[in-house]
Amino acid sequence: MTLEELTEYCLSYPSSYEDHPFGEGWTAIRHQGNQKLFALILHNYNGHVSVNLKCDPERSDFLRNAFPEVIPGYHMNKEHWNTVNVEGNLPVEDVQGMIKHSYELTRPKRLKKKSEA
Repeated sequence: MTLEELTEYCLSYPSSYEDHPFGEGWTAIRHQGNQKLFALILHNYNGHVSVNLKCDPERSDFLRNAFPEVIPGYHMNKEHWNTVNVEGNLPVEDVQGMIKHSYELTRPKRLKKKSEA
């Protein structure tokens, strides 16, 4: 997956937007509703395009053991974030599944209507 493909895929999620809070070499993809980050794209981490993605801790352990392209999150909470080398041998569908999981973990919570409370 290229940098452009990765960015385009992340931005295909509803209400997502691109931000550059850390300057060149980093692209943050956030939710409009709560400004939470769900993908932090590293343009050149150890010579590769990589992305930091939020993940359930149990799933993080599984992914790290299953795929050499998945390591504890660079500059992030190691329990809840993974860094994924998207230029490795990891199937695109698996990368997309990890992005979806991160998006769902960080999306704005739906407010309950008074009739639901």
